[in-house]
Amino acid sequence: MPTRHDIRNVAIVAHVDHGKTTIVDAMLKQAGAFAAHQQLDDRMMDSNDLEREKGITILAKNTAVKYHPKDGGAPITINIIDTPGHADFGGEVERGLSMVDAVVLLVDASEGPLPQTRFVLRKALQQRKPVILCINKTDRPDSRIDEVVNETYDLFLDLDADEDQIEFPIVYACGRDGIASLTKPENGTVPADSDSLEPFFATILEHVPAPVYDEEAPLQAHVTNLDADNFLGRIALLRVEQGELRKGQTVAWIKRDGTISNVRITELMMTEALTRKPAEVAGPGDICAVAGIPDIMIGETLADPENPIALPLITVDQPAISMTIGTNTSPLVGRGGTGKGADAKSAVKQRKVTARQVKDRLDRELIGNVSLRVLDTERPDAWEVQGRGELALAILVEQMRREGFELTIGKPQVVTKLVDGKVHEPVERLTVDVPEEHMGAVTQLMGVRKGRMDNMSNHGSGWVRMEFVVPSRGLIGFRTEFLTNTRGTGIAHSIHEGHEPWFGTLTTRNNGSLVADRAGAVTAFAMTNLQERGVLFTDPGTEVYEGMIVGENSRSDDMDVNITKEKKLTNMRSASADSFEAIVPPRKLSLEQSLEFCRDDECVEVTPEAVRIRKVILDQNARGRASSRAKNS
Repeated sequence: MPTRHDIRNVAIVAHVDHGKTTIVDAMLKQAGAFAAHQQLDDRMMDSNDLEREKGITILAKNTAVKYHPKDGGAPITINIIDTPGHADFGGEVERGLSMVDAVVLLVDASEGPLPQTRFVLRKALQQRKPVILCINKTDRPDSRIDEVVNETYDLFLDLDADEDQIEFPIVYACGRDGIASLTKPENGTVPADSDSLEPFFATILEHVPAPVYDEEAPLQAHVTNLDADNFLGRIALLRVEQGELRKGQTVAWIKRDGTISNVRITELMMTEALTRKPAEVAGPGDICAVAGIPDIMIGETLADPENPIALPLITVDQPAISMTIGTNTSPLVGRGGTGKGADAKSAVKQRKVTARQVKDRLDRELIGNVSLRVLDTERPDAWEVQGRGELALAILVEQMRREGFELTIGKPQVVTKLVDGKVHEPVERLTVDVPEEHMGAVTQLMGVRKGRMDNMSNHGSGWVRMEFVVPSRGLIGFRTEFLTNTRGTGIAHSIHEGHEPWFGTLTTRNNGSLVADRAGAVTAFAMTNLQERGVLFTDPGTEVYEGMIVGENSRSDDMDVNITKEKKLTNMRSASADSFEAIVPPRKLSLEQSLEFCRDDECVEVTPEAVRIRKVILDQNARGRASSRAKNS
């Protein structure tokens, strides 16, 4: 069969923070993608504000480099898919793998294979993709290259890789310095026999299969991603499997439900470095972008109008975590940060607070996010949103609040399923790296959360690696407590491991809440008296309302408190009458920490200016009646 030798399609997959985006930066620079005078940022592929803030890749993105072989041959286009490393964004990885012919598996020379390494490798092996192993960060002082290579071989065997798949080439690299070699360097050193990524490029050309196609086959192109443009509207990113796609061409659009309609390609673009440039034709194996089809969805096919043949739909793993997203129902809805001042009033006009606006935004998210589900609830102003994990859902909420939405978010729950009449819940494989002295604290923490230890290894460096299988419920709120118990030194990563029978009741948060019993502004006088009762979350001057949670109680039950109490002043004053007492700085909770903190009868109010935790039932008396009814029943 004919082969296109001028193109290679490869995805770079790895665990979070193992250096995927950094090595793509180096590839772009060394392939001459930028002019000498261009100002370049680190992690250029992480273009999203949230990606830059959190230091992780959230969306799979594609780029292309023109590689000029050293033997003087014709330039070769290498299409690179940079995929997320966090398990919660696994849908992006599965989509990225459908566009490529091979994968580069990046593994940290010190940390070795971690849960997400297992996940992405399992997906690649299932799709029979050839694998190139790249041991990155060889210059780390604690690198252990030989052990990491052996651990990776063990992982391949554990995932039932066949003989062809396990014979993979190994490249040793320091992505930050843009250096790669096929010769193993000493631990803690940069490869000495190379000064560029040339060996890495050569390995890709040799081991990534060139696209093969049938000259007689009709057009088939698979939609793998979506984008938007202010002038062109919705843009579909697709890989051409067979035939040719041309600008102005009429093609058959095969939808998810099997219906077919003819559409015209108004614009065709190909990626060069970080920009899309107009093109006239895209052939087999090309990754291109087309405009002119406003309602096209991921997984659909563009085909020959006279002989339309659909490609298989892209399938992703089922969601494991759900939470309720609804309109903001608090007394401070639509009032800005404090509800005072001209600036706040002008900002309020941009606020999105209606159920219709929230539903439209969730429907838009479904178009590009294949791993998300939105279900109706009994209430017309709230929806159940299901995703892979807490982080994926928190990122969605964070994006919405930055767009001006005001929301009420329920406590994250797990998505259960019935197997042979019994309730099964999702479980996760948790890998924990901690110093030896904190091993007992972590074991105790996992015991409370019904986690069972699967494996434990000590590398002799003072650190212990433990693997647990734990219900996903047990990991809600785990990270904050884990960091506290390990004094901020522990590293924890988890990945979905299937479903197991219901583990029973879990008690993950022992402390109750301090709940405001009236509306008003927080006073320093009231905070001084309350700070011995627990940890406070609010600053003096913050506006609160009845039912809003202002702190964490030192005891297990909730306590209603008056945090707006003012000091009574008389006209008889003396210099020594005032007592000066320092206020302990309040603990500021991020959106993710607020979701972790919630109990079943609590929810999170999210606005562009603030994140507040509140009781579902705000009225103190109604809350008391509801809890007594729950006890009696």
